[in-house]
Amino acid sequence: MNAPLSRQMLNLAQPTDDGWYERVREHLDLILIDHAHLEKRAASTALSMIFRYTGRAGLARQLSAVVQEEMDHFSRMLDVLEARGVELVRLEPAPYASKLVKAIRSEEPYMFMDKLLVAGLIEARSCERFAILSENVEDPELAAFYRELFETEAMHYTLYTNLARDHFSREEVKARLQELAVVEVEALRAGGDIPRLHSY
Repeated sequence: MNAPLSRQMLNLAQPTDDGWYERVREHLDLILIDHAHLEKRAASTALSMIFRYTGRAGLARQLSAVVQEEMDHFSRMLDVLEARGVELVRLEPAPYASKLVKAIRSEEPYMFMDKLLVAGLIEARSCERFAILSENVEDPELAAFYRELFETEAMHYTLYTNLARDHFSREEVKARLQELAVVEVEALRAGGDIPRLHSY
């Protein structure tokens, strides 16, 4: 996997700096717990869009696959935690997702576009972070798991952005994706040095 090249294709406004893993490596168990919670939230996000936007051509079928994959990832993360003797405890979430959600416009159909693109950007950042973890964690099984997740999250990013292009013009999607990508970096920074998957 040529991870640096692949990460350039995710339309992130700013890549993760080289020091991120060093800042979180002593808190890997917390990162894993946070990751498990994020898989739950990703499934919930996709499911909520199925409920809200019933009748949009192709959306329910495609997002139902995302729900299933995210819940499978959640189950596998529970296995990872159990193998390491780590309990799935409640964590104070980083402000990352809430900052992004605040950028979603309140009127339709723009809310629909923004929900898709925000979900896509979250998948893109997760994808990039999974690549970093796969390249740095010492546990070979965990590294292999993150290599697998890197590819799945990249597909989810593509799915969300393609769904946006199915319902809006490519020019609209491109312009709004660039705007939200800047907000995404600001959302990362808002978390400061809190050790989370989406921390700065």
